Amino acid sequence: MIVLVTLVLGTLGARSVGWLGVAYVDSWPAAVAVGLAAMFALTGVAHFVNPLRRDMIAIVPPALPAPGLLVTVTGALELIGAAGLLYPPTRVAAAVCLFVLMLVMFPANVHAARMPNPPKSMTTRLDLRTAEQILYLGAAFVIGLGGVQ
Repeated sequence: MIVLVTLVLGTLGARSVGWLGVAYVDSWPAAVAVGLAAMFALTGVAHFVNPLRRDMIAIVPPALPAPGLLVTVTGALELIGAAGLLYPPTRVAAAVCLFVLMLVMFPANVHAARMPNPPKSMTTRLDLRTAEQILYLGAAFVIGLGGVQ
């Protein structure tokens, strides 16, 4: 839930600043980019901090090799993507890359939902996680559309 709240509050806060005249966030796509960057900064850091790191490693599907390395790499990609969202020349590319990353990582959430004893910190109801994922993908899509002139 904190991830969703970070996206929403980050976006609304950024857009409010834009309404006050700050050109950097003078559009919804720019404000969404700030909200999504905040969200990915939060989740990216979580990939490196226990107990969340341990829980993320636990939900990596067993068919994939080196779960610890995968969590490290995806965390680094999330942090790089968050930075890319904040720099206007790379914003659209970062949004597209994060969109793809979210699609690639979604099977771990499906696996977590099907685990008999999933980590408590992971959202285990697949319907809720899927709805959240659609919202996050939509945010990345809005940013991508904002870059189309």
